[in-house]
Amino acid sequence: MTTLVHRETAGGVRTLTLDSPSNRNALSVRLLGELREALDDALADPGVRVIVLTGAGPVFCSGADLKEQRAQREDGKGSAPVTGAFPEILSLIWDSPKPVICRLNGTARAGGLGLVAACDFAFAPLSATFAFSEVRLGVAPAMIAVTCLRRMEPRAAAEYFLTGETFPAARAAEIGLLTRAVPEDELDATVERYAGMLLRGGPEALAITKRLVREVPALPFAEGLGRMADLSAERFTSAEGQEGIRAFMEKRPAAWIPAPAPEDAPR
Repeated sequence: MTTLVHRETAGGVRTLTLDSPSNRNALSVRLLGELREALDDALADPGVRVIVLTGAGPVFCSGADLKEQRAQREDGKGSAPVTGAFPEILSLIWDSPKPVICRLNGTARAGGLGLVAACDFAFAPLSATFAFSEVRLGVAPAMIAVTCLRRMEPRAAAEYFLTGETFPAARAAEIGLLTRAVPEDELDATVERYAGMLLRGGPEALAITKRLVREVPALPFAEGLGRMADLSAERFTSAEGQEGIRAFMEKRPAAWIPAPAPEDAPR
């Protein structure tokens, strides 16, 4: 049986590749199961500092496997297969203490956009297109609304959720669905640049900063200042904080920065 989610690790970066191009990397039960296992493994591996999610072929992800959805219904099982593992996967990515970068190799539709929005960063080639096509099938972008509505401008979300219209990568970046849309020949360099910057951050500091970016805006002003003052003091006195300060003062890389591979070392 072929593997639908490939794993590759280099220099602290674990790349997970959706590899089911025959159905445009649709979210089948088997692909979701393998993706869940791959994410669990990456999160548990202390050597993995950054996770990159990408796809094989011209499409990043076309959404739910509609053939599988229909077959399940015709078999009288009633439930929709994608509703099983997908919420857990979105939660794993969203709550991951390790930064997750989505490298869109191409177009994304429907459920695939839920994966995009769950990631901390999302980069796509300018040639990619996007659509929330659910309403045109008589269904709703229900689960993915939880991640997408936390990224997108409200007016834009209403426009594209309700119409199902296809929109380009530049527009996706404009409304917050993507971090950046770049020329295709710059995609890999962009992902590598951001992964390299993330590797320079302390693992604990990155996990904490991910949370505060989401939580602090909802705090009352005075409460936010008080809680963040306590957090700031804790981080300055933490082992990781002290190592970072020493490394800065001694003009050396911090202990958490992966050493370059021999072939990448300066000559």
